[in-house]
Amino acid sequence: MEIRDAVPGDWPAIWPFLRQILADGDTYTLPRHPTEEWARSVWMQEPPGRTVVAVEDDGTVLGSAKFGPNHLGPASHVSTASFMVAPEHAGQGVGRALGEHAVEQARAEGYRAMQFNAVVETNTRAVALWQSLGFEVMTTLPEAFRHPVHGYVGLHIMYRRL
Repeated sequence: MEIRDAVPGDWPAIWPFLRQILADGDTYTLPRHPTEEWARSVWMQEPPGRTVVAVEDDGTVLGSAKFGPNHLGPASHVSTASFMVAPEHAGQGVGRALGEHAVEQARAEGYRAMQFNAVVETNTRAVALWQSLGFEVMTTLPEAFRHPVHGYVGLHIMYRRL
């Protein structure tokens, strides 16, 4: 697996799994049925943000991540990141590889920390992955996410120093 900067030609491979993940409505605080144009504008970051893809040797896009400053101005030294793995490639280490890459790149770019603003507490695989990469749950916003199966559940704010 290679992780590289995303190029515009990667979007047609990202959009189907991004659309499916958002439609499922159980992990992201984004609209469940966005237009493709809106989704592309949110996911395909412009500097200082970056979007990357994890690809197989044959070029198959397995997942994608975006990262950059969590805030601007005097708080721009803290990065944030978002990750999506194509469901058919879940459980193959793609999320871990993207997470490790994002942490390494943020550190290399001079960020002092990374913060995830909204990790759905019922997304236990993601919570366990981020904790294994050194992130801590700083707080949980009770009932801040309307899960399609579990109803109102909490959103974790997770953080780690770089």
